[in-house]
Amino acid sequence: MSTINAFSLAVGSDAARRDIAVEQRPGTGPGLFWLGGFRSDMTGSKAMALDGLGAQKGLCVTRFDYSGHGASGGDFDHGTISRWLEEAEAVFATTSGPQIIVGSSMGGWLALLLVQALRRRGDNRCTGLVLIAPAVDMTRELMLPGFTPAEHESLQNHGHIDQPSQYSDTPYRITRALIEDGQKHLLFGSVIETGCPVTILQGGQDPDVPQAQAIKLVTHILHDPVTLTLIPDGDHRLSRDEDLARLRDAVMHLVEGI
Repeated sequence: MSTINAFSLAVGSDAARRDIAVEQRPGTGPGLFWLGGFRSDMTGSKAMALDGLGAQKGLCVTRFDYSGHGASGGDFDHGTISRWLEEAEAVFATTSGPQIIVGSSMGGWLALLLVQALRRRGDNRCTGLVLIAPAVDMTRELMLPGFTPAEHESLQNHGHIDQPSQYSDTPYRITRALIEDGQKHLLFGSVIETGCPVTILQGGQDPDVPQAQAIKLVTHILHDPVTLTLIPDGDHRLSRDEDLARLRDAVMHLVEGI
């Protein structure tokens, strides 16, 4: 089993500089590139299942924490889609050869944005996407509609709201900067080009990203092959043993198809 290479990557400059914690498992290609969700980190069950798959199959695996998450520096309250996308691009630049990008929840949105950014630069190394409960356009589609009038007022007057979460003992802070910045990265409303096969895993009992969101995404990917697997009893995390087995199978299907 190969030894994981853990390192810190500086992203941004001056006041915007933050140190991003990265863990990279050496191996052959295609590499597996992990993008976690909002308030999650690279030691979660799906990320570690991906790393374990890499160890078993001898594949390179890259995981990292966004700023304000896990082992990375930076203030979570300064986080925006632009900021976290910049970090994803910087970490992706440390990889070589073909990559399969795996994104969970917010990471699914970032995965699609990352692929678009890469393609604009002529980098076509992404040979497959696996999206788990992809929260595409989440700031507009999933966050804003659920705010109460009082929360809208707090967002405008105080710059943030704190919402309880079933995934943490501490509330999730949602900032006005995050919501406003999200408007710059909306994908729905035009064709989404990936240039590679896309696999979507979606729980039918997901309270955070409803299955209609995944179906909507499929209708926007018109020129690339898409496979949508709906797991009727699956929740948002999709971290049960059987869910992780589906994730590994989805990734290996893309690996073997290259």
